Amino acid sequence: MNSTWQVQEAKNRFSEVIARALTDGPQTVTRHGRPVVRVVSVSHSPASEKSDGGFARFLLQAPRVDGLVAPVRRSRKAPQKLGD
Repeated sequence: MNSTWQVQEAKNRFSEVIARALTDGPQTVTRHGRPVVRVVSVSHSPASEKSDGGFARFLLQAPRVDGLVAPVRRSRKAPQKLGD
């Protein structure tokens, strides 16, 4: 059973989140109502099914997403003058 936790609740009850990931399966953590991370037991993760269990291999075997553009993050700090 996949449970959903708000960030603050997951932080305060992290041991329980881990215990439930081990017994009940993946646990989803949300921020402002949107899923942001999932806590998954090593025994339930797709990487554990691979012969070497390598995270890089897991990422390389993930489906490709063509045309994905990452948003540009702009700093709120004033630009620093260099070289004067």
